[in-house]
Amino acid sequence: MKQFKIAIDVSPLNDGNSKRGVGYYTRNLVKALQSEIKINPDFKHYQITLIEDCKLKIEDYDLIHYPYFDPFKLTLPSQNKPYIVTCHDLIPRVFKKHFPVGVKGEIKWLIQKHRLQKAAYIICPSHSAKYQILDHLKYPADKIYTTYEAASSNFKKINNKIFLSTIKNKYKLPNKFVLYVGDINWNKNIPSLVKACLKLKYPLVIAGSAAVKQVPPHPWTQDILHLQSIDASLRAKRINLLYLLGFVPDEELPALYNLATIYCQPSFSEGFGLPLIEAMQCGTPVCYSQESCLPEIMDFNGLYFDPYSQSSIEDSLKKMWTSKKLRQKYSKLGQIRAQFFSWKKTAIQTLAVYKLVEIDAQK
Repeated sequence: MKQFKIAIDVSPLNDGNSKRGVGYYTRNLVKALQSEIKINPDFKHYQITLIEDCKLKIEDYDLIHYPYFDPFKLTLPSQNKPYIVTCHDLIPRVFKKHFPVGVKGEIKWLIQKHRLQKAAYIICPSHSAKYQILDHLKYPADKIYTTYEAASSNFKKINNKIFLSTIKNKYKLPNKFVLYVGDINWNKNIPSLVKACLKLKYPLVIAGSAAVKQVPPHPWTQDILHLQSIDASLRAKRINLLYLLGFVPDEELPALYNLATIYCQPSFSEGFGLPLIEAMQCGTPVCYSQESCLPEIMDFNGLYFDPYSQSSIEDSLKKMWTSKKLRQKYSKLGQIRAQFFSWKKTAIQTLAVYKLVEIDAQK
């Protein structure tokens, strides 16, 4: 059978995205795809080459896969070869008021949007993200495919008490706490989570470099600055209810989930919501927002709440915090649910989309 040559643009691994969700997705997808084409007879004639945009010789390939989409940067070149784009979400377009981009940003969006419309197929990480794309793009619904992501197998129940104790001491963590892992953008709804935890007097631990980085005042950074001002105020009063850990190494993050009493994802909107799966794999009971893709991922294996209602967030946290029985129930259910997600499955579904391009080329 004739070789089918696929190029995957891995530039997200060498820029600011490398430590973010897009970099994580690209890295794990490439690894899973390369494993799958070696063992799966349906795709043995596929040859995958990793390229960076600047070195791209388009004519050498049958298909180009861009595993990222930035609405405001010209990441998609104008080209004639068939290409697939993974669009993780369009949150800055859905909530334009909270993510102003100015005239230049709007022009770039129009160019990127036009190029995205020319993709042979679009891949997205949730059905919720698919509906966002359909709302903002004239594009055939039957050419958008959902391929869920997965968490690393390093996220699991840890029985090594000494290791857990070492991590707890390193970060000076309390015995019981609510955990949040990730960025601090408007859509993450962190001010509401902070408010709820302070009112209930539940210590809140936030892991991720975003919470502690120095940022200039800007509509996109309002929540970071708000969080840092609350942290400074609590420190001045010597109130130990907020812990901003900054960047936590990959090898220590599973221990944080294991030590947490509850994991909480209060977002208004997400493209996927990877920390939910990391938490479930670690047996951490989850409280989550009922908006966008989060119910899709959780499938009722945690306590959900309305992120626009402060009392709803507080009620959900309080129920989980005060009932050991409830925590044990959702710990077990979460571990079962997490098994639904795997990078092997993501790879096979992605290869199936590649196959559609191959079939189209033969017509």
